[in-house]
Amino acid sequence: MSRLTRSSRGRALALCLALTAAVLPVLAAEAHADEIPNAPGHRLVDQYTGQPATARPVPGDPPPQHPHLAANGRSGMHADAAGSGTYPWNGPLGHQPRVTSEKMAALGGECATVTFDKDGRIVTVCGTFSGFLVKLLDPGTLRTLAEYKLPQRPSTIEAITRLDFSKIFKDTSGGAYSYLDDEDRLVLADSRQHIVRLAHEQAPDGSRRFVVEDDWDLTAHVPHDCVSWTNLYPSGTCDPVTSVMPDWDGRIWWVTRQGRVGTVDPDSGAIRSVRLGGEEIQNSFSVAEDGVSIVSDHALYSFEAAADGTPKVLWRQTYDRGTGTKPGSVNQGSGTTPDLFGTDEDYVAITDNADDRMHVLVYRRDPDVPEDRRLVCEVPVFGSGASTTDNSLISHGDSLVVENNYGYENITSLTFGRSVVGGVSRIDVRADGSGCDTVWESPVRSPSTVPKLSTTNGLLYFYTKEPHRLGIDAWYLTAVDFRTGEPRWKRLTGTGVAYDNNWAPVTLGPDGTAYVGVFNGLVAVRDASP
Repeated sequence: MSRLTRSSRGRALALCLALTAAVLPVLAAEAHADEIPNAPGHRLVDQYTGQPATARPVPGDPPPQHPHLAANGRSGMHADAAGSGTYPWNGPLGHQPRVTSEKMAALGGECATVTFDKDGRIVTVCGTFSGFLVKLLDPGTLRTLAEYKLPQRPSTIEAITRLDFSKIFKDTSGGAYSYLDDEDRLVLADSRQHIVRLAHEQAPDGSRRFVVEDDWDLTAHVPHDCVSWTNLYPSGTCDPVTSVMPDWDGRIWWVTRQGRVGTVDPDSGAIRSVRLGGEEIQNSFSVAEDGVSIVSDHALYSFEAAADGTPKVLWRQTYDRGTGTKPGSVNQGSGTTPDLFGTDEDYVAITDNADDRMHVLVYRRDPDVPEDRRLVCEVPVFGSGASTTDNSLISHGDSLVVENNYGYENITSLTFGRSVVGGVSRIDVRADGSGCDTVWESPVRSPSTVPKLSTTNGLLYFYTKEPHRLGIDAWYLTAVDFRTGEPRWKRLTGTGVAYDNNWAPVTLGPDGTAYVGVFNGLVAVRDASP
């Protein structure tokens, strides 16, 4: 598609958003649940292909449980603090899987990070065009039990007023990266550059509600002259907070788009920060007991906190950032949240942004490792001139799984039956740490999801779309064998833009349900029988 066509379509969609914004407050008042509508053609495509899988557990231990996060698999977009993308429970095996969905807004409503409280209820953040909504959902019916409205993001206002729809899709701030702590409280950074900690409780009338337990103002440390309805053309700088995560001591770390790295002491409220000059951070980050791993558009970092909480660099490793932003990347740099993994040795993995072929990079985490031994391997993946990813890797044991997002930019990218070139690869670090090997390659087309692995049944879960000669945009939950890379089954979730996941992850619930945030809300896929 030509730049002119894509730009014109973006302006048309932005105009539609502007009109929708005027009626969203009215529509938001509707309390009843709605299924996400299908686009024409959903009866002309396969509903289900393949055969139910037999559970084959994958040997190996999960990452250590973070003392300040909800139990492994319940805490955030990447499942755990290590960014592994793995769950210690089942996903659907493909036994007559049923699909249900919940529409969250007239336009938009995507529920990205899905977490689960101790009673199995869903705590999520859904992005509508009138503002992000923190929601408590019934995991079975997807009915909203409680709701808390976050401030509207500056990028949404810019999209509406300047007819530039792309600003929304390249904005990872405002609460998309959030986490559930060990007391079932959701912690996020909103568009005001405040970190808030939200609990949910039962009201006297039996209903449930969110309450703000803590609010830490970062504006003394972060430029905050941002676009708003009363400040459409600011003259200063706005630096949105991208992500938050606690370290092993309970200190809350935060990063901003323009390279600021900071901490909040939740007991004293003390805030400390440093800046990576000339660097940008658009991804989340990962935490282990030995430190915090952050990737910018120039380098991978390992941090620890000084005695007063100030972030301190343990080591820095540059990588090939290429010569430009690829279609399928948010910026010119690695699109991955670091993965902390390893059976006998502590590794960290990211991807680069090399021009011809992207590489999976594995490094030793030990700060005392000599510089010339830090890099374990640099493995090229996918085809020449068509490789990038803007999603975290899956890591388990000494294995990594990476998908190819080349060609996906936003919800207009794959309309009219189009798809991406696709590809998924599994790469294993050798037992002696001497390098890495490609175990298998798969043609699965997973345009933009954060995939997941059930270590209990040995299945990888992707959200896929194949090209269609009749122009039908059919989206599937697809299960792939972790050991072989062979697809086992796929189930249609829906058709049309409303079912495009637009960078949202697959999430596995404790009851074996697979959830996918899609442009219009949330989809659930569960087996009809054991």
